[in-house]
Amino acid sequence: MAKLQLSLKGRALRYLSMREHSRLELGRKLARHAQEGEDVEAVLDALEAATLLSEARFAESLVHRRAARFGNQRILTELQSHRIDDESMAGIREQLAGDEAARARAVWERKYGQPPADAAERARQMRFLQQRGFSHGAIKAAMRGADVDDDA
Repeated sequence: MAKLQLSLKGRALRYLSMREHSRLELGRKLARHAQEGEDVEAVLDALEAATLLSEARFAESLVHRRAARFGNQRILTELQSHRIDDESMAGIREQLAGDEAARARAVWERKYGQPPADAAERARQMRFLQQRGFSHGAIKAAMRGADVDDDA
């Protein structure tokens, strides 16, 4: 039995029903399935006009999905790769800045749970947080909290 071919709009709606997508990301996905004569940009414009595709919603969704595991720098870099506008990026940067140290501490606790035994272990733990995109200040605050727990 032959499979039914979805239109570009139908395919876009299916992608958007699973999760939010940026315009760039959705355009790339749809371009793979576009037949000759189909205009991907027109479909994206129609979805934006109907508020089914929203950069602001996408940015909020991405931050929500990534904030529990990654630092500000990694999240902001990913948003830049999706070409989110500078105005939205400034708001997101402010929103993330307030709790980065607490998020770094939570990630550290999930991974390690106990303070480092020596300087080499401390450096390894700090590199782990750095690779996750946390700032130096947040890493220091998270590790300082680990040392305080050790003394208690």
